[in-house]
Formats: sequence, C-alpha cells, structure tokens
Amino acid sequence: MNAQPDKESDGETVVPIDRSHTPPNRYGQRAPADWIGRIKARRGTWIVAGILLLIVILVSMRIMRSHAGGGVAPLSQNSIPLVSVIAPKLLPVTASVTFTGTIFARNDIPIGVEGDAGRVIAIYVEAGDRVKRGQLMAKLDQSVLKPQANRLNASLEEARAQAALSMAEYNRAKGVEASGALSAEEVERRRAAAVTDEARVNVAAAQLAETQAWIARTEIRAPSDGVVLTRSAELGQTASQSGGALFRLARGGDVEMRGQVAEQDLVRLELNQPAAVYLTGIAKPFNGHVRLLGAVIDPKTRLGEIRIALDPDPALRPGAFASGEVTVGKANRPVLPQTAVLSDLQGSYVFVVTADKVVERRAVRIADTTTAGVVIGDGLKGDEQVISLAGGFLRAGERVDIAPPAGAK
Repeated sequence: MNAQPDKESDGETVVPIDRSHTPPNRYGQRAPADWIGRIKARRGTWIVAGILLLIVILVSMRIMRSHAGGGVAPLSQNSIPLVSVIAPKLLPVTASVTFTGTIFARNDIPIGVEGDAGRVIAIYVEAGDRVKRGQLMAKLDQSVLKPQANRLNASLEEARAQAALSMAEYNRAKGVEASGALSAEEVERRRAAAVTDEARVNVAAAQLAETQAWIARTEIRAPSDGVVLTRSAELGQTASQSGGALFRLARGGDVEMRGQVAEQDLVRLELNQPAAVYLTGIAKPFNGHVRLLGAVIDPKTRLGEIRIALDPDPALRPGAFASGEVTVGKANRPVLPQTAVLSDLQGSYVFVVTADKVVERRAVRIADTTTAGVVIGDGLKGDEQVISLAGGFLRAGERVDIAPPAGAK
C-alpha cells in the first residue's frame, strides 16, 4: 500500500520514507552490538587460538636461542643429563665365514648302455640302494645274441676236433717219415693242415669271445661301490647309447657341499679347516672340512667356489639346499648390547663417557651379531664406559652425569 502525503508546502508534496523496507548494507557492515555478541559466542575458540599462538612464540624463541648457542640447549640450563653406562664384555668370539650352496655327490657317475640298443627286460636296483662293484643293476634283451653265442661255441668245438685230428695225422706222418713210407711232401702237407686247423680254432674262439662280450654289455653292472642316486630305466624301454644314462651312481656314497664365497672372505679360508653344514628343517649340523677352494673369482659376481667334504649320512641327499659355516679363528672381542650401538650416514658408532664426564663419539666396526650382543671388531679396547641407553638424544661434547649401577644404594 502506497504512503499518503502528509502535507503540502510551497506547492511541493513531501512523501515520508518507510525505513522498514530499507535494504541491508550490501558491504556487510554490522552494528557494534552485533560484533560484541559474536565475539562472546566464540569466546572458547579465541582462547584456544591465543594459547596456540603463545606456544608457537615460545618454540620460535627456543629455536632461535639454540641456533645462537651452536647446539640444542638442554631443557634446563642448570640440569645435566643422567646416563647409564656399561663396560664392554670381553668374550671369546669365534670368527667364521658363512655361505650357501647345494649338496652334491662327490663323484656322480652316469651309467648307460655301452653296446647296441636293446629292450630293458629286468631291473634289479632302485634309487637309494647301496651296490657293490660288478653288481647287476639291469638287463637288456639277449634273444639274438644268445643263439649266436651258442652257434659260435659249436663252431669252436668243431674246429678243435678238426685241429686235433689234423695234429694226430701229422704226428703219425712224422713217425714213419724215416722209413720212407710217406714222402716229404705228404708230411709237409699234413703239418700245414694241422697248423690251419689250429688257426681256425683261434678264429672261432675269438668270435665266441666277441659275442660273449656283447652279451655282457647287455647286463648293466655297477662300475664301483656306491649309492644309486637316480633310476631312469623302465621295463620295456628301448635303451641306447644316445638315450642318456639309465642310472646315476655316487661312487663310494661320498657327498659334498658346493657353495659360493665372497671375494674378501675367500682369503681367510684354507684347506682342511673345520666346517659345519646345516640343512633346512634339521637343527643339528653336519661336520665336514674344506676340501677345495676355487682358483678363480667370477668377475661378474665377485664370488669364488668352495667345496666342503662331508661325512656320509642318509639325510645328506644331493640337490638339497644347505648353508655352511667355516671357523677361521677365535679371539676375545668386546661385546655390547644392541641398544648401545648407533648408526648414521657416517657408519656405526657408540657414545663413550670420558674421565671428564664428557660424551665422546667413537666409531666402531661390527664384526658379528650373536645372542650375547653385538661383537665389536675395531674401535673399543674393552675398558671404556659406553652409554647403553638413549644415546640418540645426546650430542658429542655434552657433559653428563653417570647413574649409579642398578641395585646400588
């Protein structure tokens, strides 16, 4: 509804302004009372923000003081850190070289067919059996060679009989030669016949021996004492020289471990040094000794070969994965708990407390890690006071106090 004019003045009409329809300030301006109300409503938020700002200021001032002083200032300028120290234990430590490898038969002999191809008609041994030298392991078909041998044997007997008859006739001719009953030519003829028949005996004997040799080659026999590692022969199989080995034999049953050793460790090894070999799933070690060291280093892997001769044991099966350890010496070395040894980009180190109760950084070389702790190869003599705990919170050159030993009053 439109507002009505109130009055007229000098011919002009004055229209009153209805402020109830005045649009709000487009710039978002509010009255002071509105701002005070909003601040009171957010009083808790402003308190938290103020506390956080105060903390940031204090931390910034602390960092500025630490940079100005050249190091991290202690929590209290009047307090000195209290540390626990430990003297390294000098324990007898065995130096050893470890490596991994595989179990092999020391002398792995493949056994196959030496003669003509033939069908396997019998198998007498299995993998894992112990055999003696000359023991029959398998047999090939002899159906063709056996009749040949029988025929040649009969020919040999015939030749021997003919040779005996010829020799008898020659002997009779020599007996009557003096009386002139037979001419010299007849005596000589009978002598030549005896010699020829004797030669035929030798030929028949050689042919029979050759056939018997071929028959012997159809019988696969062990070339030496040992253990049968594998058997690939099967009944009915046609075996030949080009068909691969029928059996593999570990001569004498001897086994060894063949592994690879790092170049820097190979110089510490010598022949006949005692060694222990461990198999997966078996806790007890298998004793042996270094039998062979490689003469060359692989230029790609920087590794050298090592062979460990092992005492025979049924658990040592060729092809098994194994880890080896060779003892190269024994010495007394400082041993520290793992919490006392620290490391960074410069290497391993410990913190030692000097006689003036000042922290000193000491570089060390870790030789080994045992159940007793970390074995120190170089860097400590054994009479130092080494900080055992919380060394990472200290700085070299910082003054400390030594806490009394546990249990001391």
